Amino acid sequence: MTVHEKFLALGTHYGKVYLLDVQGNITQKFDVSPVKINQISLDESGEHMGVCSEDGKVQVFGLYSAEEFHETFDCPIKIVAVHPHFVRSHFKQFVTGGKKLLLYERGWMNRWKPSVLHEGEGNIRNVKWRGHLIAWANNMGVKILDMISKQRITNVPRDDISLRPDMYPCSLCWKDNLTLIIGWGNSVKICSVKERHASEMRDLPNRYVEIVFQFDTEFYISGLAPLCDQLVILSYVKEISEKTEVECCARPRLDIVQPLPESCEEISSDALTVRGFQENECRDYHLEYSEGESLFYIISPRDVVVAKERDQDDHIDWLLEKKKYEEALMAAEISQKTIKKHKILDIGLAYINHLVEKGEHDLAARKCQKILGKNTELWEFEVYKFKEIGQLKAISRYLPRRDPVLKPLIYEMVLHEFLESDYEGFATLIKEWPGDLYNNTIIVQAVVDHLKKDPQNRTLLRTLAELYTYDQRYGRALEIYLTLRHKDVFQLIHRHNLFSSIKDKIVLLMDFDSEKAVDMLLDNEDKISIDRVVEELENRPELQHVYLHKLFKRDHHKGQRYHEKQISLYAEYDRPNLLPFLRDSTHCPLEKALEICQQRNFVEETVYLLSRMGNSRSALKMIMEELQDVDKAIEFAKEQDDGELWEDLILYSIDKPPFITGLLNNIGTHVDPILLIHRIKEGMEIPNLRDSLVKILQDYNLQILLREGCKKILVADSLSLLKKMHRTQMKGVLVDEENICESCLSPILPSDASKSFNVVVFHCRHMFHKECLPVSNTVSSVQFCNICSAKHRGPGSAILEMKK
Repeated sequence: MTVHEKFLALGTHYGKVYLLDVQGNITQKFDVSPVKINQISLDESGEHMGVCSEDGKVQVFGLYSAEEFHETFDCPIKIVAVHPHFVRSHFKQFVTGGKKLLLYERGWMNRWKPSVLHEGEGNIRNVKWRGHLIAWANNMGVKILDMISKQRITNVPRDDISLRPDMYPCSLCWKDNLTLIIGWGNSVKICSVKERHASEMRDLPNRYVEIVFQFDTEFYISGLAPLCDQLVILSYVKEISEKTEVECCARPRLDIVQPLPESCEEISSDALTVRGFQENECRDYHLEYSEGESLFYIISPRDVVVAKERDQDDHIDWLLEKKKYEEALMAAEISQKTIKKHKILDIGLAYINHLVEKGEHDLAARKCQKILGKNTELWEFEVYKFKEIGQLKAISRYLPRRDPVLKPLIYEMVLHEFLESDYEGFATLIKEWPGDLYNNTIIVQAVVDHLKKDPQNRTLLRTLAELYTYDQRYGRALEIYLTLRHKDVFQLIHRHNLFSSIKDKIVLLMDFDSEKAVDMLLDNEDKISIDRVVEELENRPELQHVYLHKLFKRDHHKGQRYHEKQISLYAEYDRPNLLPFLRDSTHCPLEKALEICQQRNFVEETVYLLSRMGNSRSALKMIMEELQDVDKAIEFAKEQDDGELWEDLILYSIDKPPFITGLLNNIGTHVDPILLIHRIKEGMEIPNLRDSLVKILQDYNLQILLREGCKKILVADSLSLLKKMHRTQMKGVLVDEENICESCLSPILPSDASKSFNVVVFHCRHMFHKECLPVSNTVSSVQFCNICSAKHRGPGSAILEMKK
């Protein structure tokens, strides 16, 4: 049998040749010989056929023309091969093989001329013609002939010479115009025809053959064919019978292997069931293939089996049969443009059903998102199916919320399911789902009915507030949030501008979160005034203080009318901030503040107020008597910088040795220490007196050094500036036609340059005609610029006289 992409040509044991279509239907029949057909050959066009038979007949004829050649030999002809381009007039050639390999060429007067290509090595067993290369096998090996140069370019010897070549024939196959695949016995060789380099030519053919892959197989080879970069091998198999323990013929195998340099990797293997395989031999099987469609034909004495490469539809069928739905779905998605038998949606629905049957409801629901996509009918169908099996909760998280949107009834059905059994889950769905997916009124009523049974359920109350918010009933939502003290209350007020609704709820907001409440009230003074807030908090002075304190921090002047009130509030609730308040406020009444601080015996605040009111002596006395803190007293005296205050401090400290020590250590830079030392009573023990005196001397030395350093810097700077001024005043002054007399305002230079003139130029750049300058009444001869003298008298205003 031989294969063309359009039809099949099949020769029988009884000398008939049938043309079949690819489905195996007979289209034509030829009676060629009364004995078996040995070989059939077709050209590439499929218009010419060559046939040889066991009785020595050779025929080459046109299937669609009257062209025909007949020849009968005196020996069986085993092979025939027509030129691949036989249809063309200058390629009318074919070869036959018996004991010789003969080439027939049509010449002049349409006569056929035979020529011997090879003989002497036994019968020709197989021939394959591709392009300009003819490959044939005889008892010794495989040869290749280059028809252009008419030279034989290689000889590939047979590996296992113990096998009978008629029982284990050679299989030849051209993969392309330059690659020959040889299978003989259990050996496979892949040969590549290459061009020889010009420098290597000499007397050698211009082409040579290189064996690129060579490996042995487990069984005997009956045929082979290429499949991309892999090989399809038809193998003849023998095995030991388990019953009789005798070697017998097994079913032939069709293997796909990946050639490697010295071995092969099996990709797949199939055992073929053909009739009478138990009696068949290796030579009874053949393998032909159709290059265009990747179809492979296995020929046995009684059957022709067609094999084709599995496509994605076959793969998906197998996966579905094995219940590997996820892999099948993935394969269908990858090959969605090439699959013909399957649809992604059908596979996906089968997968969902499979998961539901297995009880994996959550996974099934999750897959619905991907598989159902935007098909609302399928979504609704699946939801009802999940309801029937009591698994609405599983699918609730994956229901579409935008593009597409299902019927409101679907969402309401899911919400009712949760409301009956899972309040938290119900609250989560209400928070996650947009309010326009369902009928809000129906759900609100359902929640209200449940609250009648459990009025204090915080989850239901919180959810009801969210539903009221969706329904724009913000007042009711706000009441619930405040009752629950919910954190979203402030966000709700801001988002929906509910400030008019909270004017009588300020205390509730402050009790809930005073920080957030105060910030919100202060940020929205234009909506809720300061006076209204203070009035609302009148009965809660501690909250009133929090509000006024933060207001004062933001702006010292906004709440000035409440500063008097704040004194009492600070004294009662926040004494640490009272003194900073008194210092920063310019509106609080000092007398009132002093009264409150004295009543509460707040010494530091009283001292500050006394000093601010000008009563520094009383303030100092309070520091010394109440606080007994010499450092604070000294600091206070430094701040006031009053000599009488220092005198009072010294008089108060003179009989207190620790105070004297503090004074000696600190007053050196403000008061002459001698005044204090002279007043110390003789014999008084003063702690650390020596250290204090040493510090006084060190401070004095430091002052002297600082003064000397400053003096040096002053003198150096004065000298530098004096030199700079001298250089500046020594410079010339440009006088040209653009300058004017500051008195008469006429040009300073005369129009006639030949006449003599007198000009007075001051260092300040003011210029006068000498006759325009007023006569000085002073005895000194130095004159000054009248303009600058009116402002101030200084260097640079002295005269510079120019005469010509």
